Amino acid sequence: MIFLELVLQNFGPYAGKQVINLDPRIADNPHPIILLGGMNGGGKTTLMDSIRLALYGQRAQCSTRGNLSYSDFLTQCVNSKATPAEKTRIELLFEHIEDDKPVKYRIVRYWEKNPKDGKDTLGILGDDDTWPESLVNIWDDYIENLLPLGISNLFLFDGEQVKELAEQETPPPIVIEAIRGLLGLELADKLTVDLDILINRKRKELADTKDLADLEEIEKKLSLQQEDYQVIEEKLAIFKSQVEELEIIQREALDKFVSEGGKIARDRSHLEQQQKEKNHTAETIRQSMIELAAGALPLALIPNLISQVQAQGTQEFRYQQIQLARDVLIERDQRLLEWLSQLKINSEQVDKIQSFLTEDADNLYTGYSQADAPWLEADEESLTQLDNIRYHLQNARVSAKQQLANLKSIEEELIVLARQVQTAAEPEAYQKLREAVEKAQNQVVQAKANYETTRRNLAELAETIEKTKKELREYTDKNIDSKNREHIITSATKVQETLKVFREKLTLRKLNKLEEEVKNCFLYLLHKSDLVFRIAIDTKTFALSLFDFDGKPVPKHRLSAGEKQLLAIAFLWGLAKVSGLRLPIAIDTPLGRLDSSHRQNLVEKYFPAASHQVILLSTDTEIGKKEVETLRKNEAIAREYLLKYDSSTRQTTVMENQYFW
Repeated sequence: MIFLELVLQNFGPYAGKQVINLDPRIADNPHPIILLGGMNGGGKTTLMDSIRLALYGQRAQCSTRGNLSYSDFLTQCVNSKATPAEKTRIELLFEHIEDDKPVKYRIVRYWEKNPKDGKDTLGILGDDDTWPESLVNIWDDYIENLLPLGISNLFLFDGEQVKELAEQETPPPIVIEAIRGLLGLELADKLTVDLDILINRKRKELADTKDLADLEEIEKKLSLQQEDYQVIEEKLAIFKSQVEELEIIQREALDKFVSEGGKIARDRSHLEQQQKEKNHTAETIRQSMIELAAGALPLALIPNLISQVQAQGTQEFRYQQIQLARDVLIERDQRLLEWLSQLKINSEQVDKIQSFLTEDADNLYTGYSQADAPWLEADEESLTQLDNIRYHLQNARVSAKQQLANLKSIEEELIVLARQVQTAAEPEAYQKLREAVEKAQNQVVQAKANYETTRRNLAELAETIEKTKKELREYTDKNIDSKNREHIITSATKVQETLKVFREKLTLRKLNKLEEEVKNCFLYLLHKSDLVFRIAIDTKTFALSLFDFDGKPVPKHRLSAGEKQLLAIAFLWGLAKVSGLRLPIAIDTPLGRLDSSHRQNLVEKYFPAASHQVILLSTDTEIGKKEVETLRKNEAIAREYLLKYDSSTRQTTVMENQYFW
């Protein structure tokens, strides 16, 4: 994936329309770095927020949003100089590989001050500047497959985020979830949940009326316990992460609402109506094609025979005309010779004229004679009808081709609609998802509880849930006798046990590879190589542990502030490598408080190699004259921009091919 162009129009401090070319490829010679310089408060963070907003819309984790509603946030983003009639607009053009071919999409979001319904308008332009409505409707799902929101913070981050990651003993919950998503560890958990659903369905199918009532009572109790567990677990995360992390939980609930079909379920009836209309249109096209097949269209199977018939008819008709013309000419020549005789012209000259006329008539006939006797014997009216048939056949072929293309397009749209309806949540699940979102929103203002008490309650409830699950399993074993369904339940339980082992081994395998990559990246960035021999990563908390060449732990407090930041960067770099995803990296305030030696290592070693596209948003004190000259000398910079801020007008102008130096 490559970001090619960013267009800002009346967004934040960017007045009017300003275009930033982000393509790192220059004359087929890639230079990974796009360098944008700007002073503090000059629009660097706003530019980073614009990329997030273009990709994720309402779900975007923008730095300036805080507790604002989406409508208020959009209003806040409108440039202060924009008139009420002007719209605020963001466009992000990107390229990625789809079906082994590079495709481009331009994301367009625009809105006006105090937007209607509190939303922006989203449009997606394809390679041919079309506006595929089907892609707009499933954009949240589509972008989740390219750059999931959960891992975006590991590719679009700022120096403060790195500093926070460097100072903490364990990564924050949002980073842990992003790591699990990036390494693919959440798939096993999702499969385990799906198997639980399958087992419960089979229990209901097997149980008789009394058994079903008892079984539903146990399941209801388990469901209530699991809901209570989720509530207490969310509270535990809230108390541990403090008030500001409640906003993260709110966004995570919204992500779950979108990813599990809540948004699509809301429009389920609309989707089903669209399906009905598209099916009717497809049937109409099929009926029209049947009518075409009942006309001249089948003759398209024998175009060569029709051409031969027409050529034969034309040739025979021309032969008939020449025969008639020859007879007429002979009669006229006879009259001419008689007239010449009356003029008393020399008989020798008359004989020559007669010989010429006879030879001329014979040559005319010989030139158009045909070897075979006429067999078609078509008259002029039949040949005219044949021309009409060829004309109508051409129109029928064009019409059939167009209708086939229309039918194929509609069938593709029906597949997309069926997928959307299929992924939509059922009303009960949708209600739970919606309640979870509302609950998370309400919890933003609630942050007063005792952490230790909540942790104990959570542990006790976990034990209770395990007992209820055991009771449910025992109940199933004692009261359900159907062998086929019992086999499914038993097999699913064994799969769950296998999944547990698989998840543990997968985690170890992924983390072993990640440990090696993080260590290599860290040593590569350090200016001393004898500090660390091995790095270990905890399988649950993802906390980093460092060991020296003697196998003794290296306390994190022994690292300097700069070394801690390099370790955090190495962690992010290693994650990107292990994931195998080719995604752009954007860094706001990239060098933080690094000293000169660490800064030079980062400039020379990390920025040019971090990804195929690295967008740096820097002040003049971070990537200074020395650093930018190093990057230029190493031919690492593709494009440079200066975000020139005018404090008197509070507006920022993007200056192309400029930097502080």
